[in-house]
Amino acid sequence: MSKVLNLDALPEPSRLKRVKRRRPGLLVANAVVLLFAAMAVTTIFTNPRFEWETVGKYFFEIRIMKGIGVSLGMTAATMAFALVLGTVVALMRMGSSRLMSAAAGMFIWVFRSIPMLVQLLFWYNLAALFPTLSLGIPWGPQFVTFDANSLLGPLTAAVIGLTLHETAYVAELIRSGLLSVPEGQRQAAAALGLTPTQIFFRITLPQALRVIVPPMGNELISLLKATSLVSVISLADLLYSVQLIYSKNFQTVPLLIVAAIWYMIITGVITLVQQRLERRLGRHTLIPAEKVTKVKRIEHSV
Repeated sequence: MSKVLNLDALPEPSRLKRVKRRRPGLLVANAVVLLFAAMAVTTIFTNPRFEWETVGKYFFEIRIMKGIGVSLGMTAATMAFALVLGTVVALMRMGSSRLMSAAAGMFIWVFRSIPMLVQLLFWYNLAALFPTLSLGIPWGPQFVTFDANSLLGPLTAAVIGLTLHETAYVAELIRSGLLSVPEGQRQAAAALGLTPTQIFFRITLPQALRVIVPPMGNELISLLKATSLVSVISLADLLYSVQLIYSKNFQTVPLLIVAAIWYMIITGVITLVQQRLERRLGRHTLIPAEKVTKVKRIEHSV
């Protein structure tokens, strides 16, 4: 005979005891992490060769402050230009014109393939290839002529090289974000009478930003660290300013620590802003309520 389960004999959920699962491997891993952390902290603060007094002495040195300003200025200008150009390249890549799409794809392939350091050196030495730069009709009259040596200084060459390199990556990030929005939403918005511009800024872009922002923040951090490469073309950024100082007083390690700490501080600030922006975008629905209201008004008017 089959046994009948007596539900009344079962204990109430409130009387059930929660048994913690033993994880000896996790305990061992935590112990190893704590051990290495203690070793690292002890080594950093007990080794006199770190020369923390020298680090504190040069932490707010005027040349280092100016170098930080140059690094931040290049990062902001490069990212601003890259966002504009990257959006254009991404839209070209997604467009219906095969020629425009192929040109955008070629641009992305070229500037993602060449290392950033090579691009910086190339733009800095462009005058060796083109002593004069001119604008005009090919094989015809030239309207404006520039001297390449006077036009392409270290700062200009650095911004151009960094911008073109970043544009290739930013374009792919923006394209992936735009492709993440379902095509049906754009078709529905078009059926309600919205123009392509309204569809892009009111429907597509707000949803794509949630996909674009996290990798774009990582790209901004990578760009900040990549600005240290401009030291090879004698541009006084944070790293080059540090190099100028320790080339005279031979305090190499303490001054490199100063640069590393400043990079970590700036990166931490960018990370906090990125996380706050991600949380703010995550609180919204796919289409904000006020935009849905506008769409409903259009629907009723039709």
